Amino acid sequence: METLKHECGIAIIRLKKPAGYYQNKYGSRTYGLQKLFLLMEKQHNRGQEGAGLACINTKAVPGEEYIFRDRKTGNNAINEVFDSVYGMINGNRSENAPFMGDMYMGHLRYSTTGKSGLSYIHPHLRRSNWAAKTLVLCGNFNMTNIPEICESLTSEGQHPRSMADTHILLEQAGHRLDMEIEYLYRDFHAQGYRGTELTKKIEENFNATELLKKCTSLWDGGYVVAGMTGSGETFCVRDPWGIRTAFYYQDTEIAVVASERPVIQTVMNVDVEDIQELLPGQALRISRDGDVSCPQILAPRNVKPCSFERIYFSRGSDADIYRERKALGNNLVNPVLEAVDHDFRNTVFSYIPNTAEAAYYGLLQGLEEHLNGIKKEAILSDRICNDREQLGNILSLKVRNEKVAVKDIKLRTFIAEGNTRDDLAAHVYDVTYGTIVPEQDNLVVLDDSIVRGTTLKQSILKILDRLHPKKIVVVSSSPQIRYPDFYGIDMSGLGQFIAFRAAMELLRDRGLDELVQNVYNKAVKEAGNSVVNHVHEIYAPFTAGDISAKISQMLTPAGTGAQVQIVYQSLEGLHKACPGHKGDWYFSGNYPTPGGVKLVNRAFVEYMDSTGF
Repeated sequence: METLKHECGIAIIRLKKPAGYYQNKYGSRTYGLQKLFLLMEKQHNRGQEGAGLACINTKAVPGEEYIFRDRKTGNNAINEVFDSVYGMINGNRSENAPFMGDMYMGHLRYSTTGKSGLSYIHPHLRRSNWAAKTLVLCGNFNMTNIPEICESLTSEGQHPRSMADTHILLEQAGHRLDMEIEYLYRDFHAQGYRGTELTKKIEENFNATELLKKCTSLWDGGYVVAGMTGSGETFCVRDPWGIRTAFYYQDTEIAVVASERPVIQTVMNVDVEDIQELLPGQALRISRDGDVSCPQILAPRNVKPCSFERIYFSRGSDADIYRERKALGNNLVNPVLEAVDHDFRNTVFSYIPNTAEAAYYGLLQGLEEHLNGIKKEAILSDRICNDREQLGNILSLKVRNEKVAVKDIKLRTFIAEGNTRDDLAAHVYDVTYGTIVPEQDNLVVLDDSIVRGTTLKQSILKILDRLHPKKIVVVSSSPQIRYPDFYGIDMSGLGQFIAFRAAMELLRDRGLDELVQNVYNKAVKEAGNSVVNHVHEIYAPFTAGDISAKISQMLTPAGTGAQVQIVYQSLEGLHKACPGHKGDWYFSGNYPTPGGVKLVNRAFVEYMDSTGF
């Protein structure tokens, strides 16, 4: 199993009642912080490189601090942040103690760009002496057109200090926020308002909807972007293609936003029907007074929610996701049985821990149903019914399932170099000995995805071969990953995909170098104006079976005794299992946004320029 770094996680808490209400009802003055901690901890799977939180106290008066932020890096960042925050609160019984407020925002970060360090940890803060112009921003996003957004800022005379996507979005949103507040200032100033009355009128009448419409009109990518202003406005907006996800819940006491639905269910102890999904192009707006509305910021366009959310990223405790992952496994019954010649007696079924477990249950269920059908037909035949021995043989048939692969401790492979490092990497997994009849049994192991194939070749296949099976069948519950993702997963280079490398090897084998050169020429010619994914042509000469066979050959370690075959989910099987999530560009190359098409052609040019084919 190769860990993918992927979408970040967001969490928002908006308390609607005065602080004393929560103290009296729940016996805690830090009710909001407690809920934020749980929302973040239960989304820890979404970000293990850092975490941060911000708090705004809308009840603070001039001269008092009203905005607080803490961020930490590392896998233990959530605990470190909250230890720090509670350290500032404990012993300070004031209502204006640090991090005692009514608006909270939390973020969990997974880098998709390779950039790390505290300066990249959300939430990001843009301060102003005007509370209404102070902005806190975080998100789960990856934009494909940051240079174009930056150009829009420079065209208005600005000078961005960084090309980091979060910085550019913060400056863009901050600039629009400044303009909206200035407009309100001039309007109410002309009406005769001055001083704190003028400030109050601005804060009461500001609405983030127009700001979001103007900003998002330039955005291309997958995103859920959330923000808070110092004056009390909270917002969260989802991309019009529906690539990224966000869910929310509200009642008379609280409004909650998170990246995953079951997290809110558990933390707030509510039913699934009580939770709403933010729709494509929609924003959630929580006003200064705590009123919740959902304005449509952009019209939905070519809606394709990310299917990898269902296959791999999101927590499997969501009812729909669990059912879909089981369906992915169930879809694989026929190709798996073909791979082992329908030999139930001499085949052991297992999975790679831990994310493939739900799909494995679906595979087992499908195999049991298939085997029961075989038994039924055999028993109903006159020949079997009159032969006790043969009837006993039929009834003894079963699906043999074992926990063969075991995830071992996280070995510190960085302490070694060269071949010794590879040797240590081979021990990341271990096997349960005695589960296989040597030289006789087939071993089928299910994984949720095969991206680079590195872990398979360097570790998993080697340790499975220690059991001396006759054949090893590695099954991926997702289809072949052929194309980069530019919307949030750390899959942006073509050369890292074993499916792409296999296709390129097949082109070499068949003397189709001219096809490769033609694809390169088209990609170079169109440069930043691509409307067609020319990389499709790299795969066109081959069937999925051709590529799977080549992958099997490329990933089989030298000296492996067992025959190795790799079986993939079909694209049709994916859509059947996950009908509501058609975002499959990493499998199909059908990008939902213009930026994705442009970047995949650029990725091919970069690959060719760096390797020379």
